[in-house]
Amino acid sequence: MNLAIYKTTSAFPSEEKFGLISQMRRASVSIASNISEGSSYQSQPTFLRFLDVALGSLCEVESQLYLSSDVGYINEEDLNGLLSRSDELKRMILSFRKKLSSSA
Repeated sequence: MNLAIYKTTSAFPSEEKFGLISQMRRASVSIASNISEGSSYQSQPTFLRFLDVALGSLCEVESQLYLSSDVGYINEEDLNGLLSRSDELKRMILSFRKKLSSSA
């Protein structure tokens, strides 16, 4: 997801450099970063909290994708492709979270 967001936002207008571009990139990086950081803890409840933060960041990216489409920065085909990837990632995180929760 990170690479797709970086590639997509590279075509955004330069006036969005410190706005939408920065926000989308930080949120997309936050997804993987929180999963990685959470996995380093020996505490399952802590890992679950980090997975929740990752999900929150993923939802943030989704809302920013819709905004990007609404203002004409990305077309509908690209929006749908990115949202499809986001849905897949969300299902994976939720499935992993459920598996961790049930093994407690």
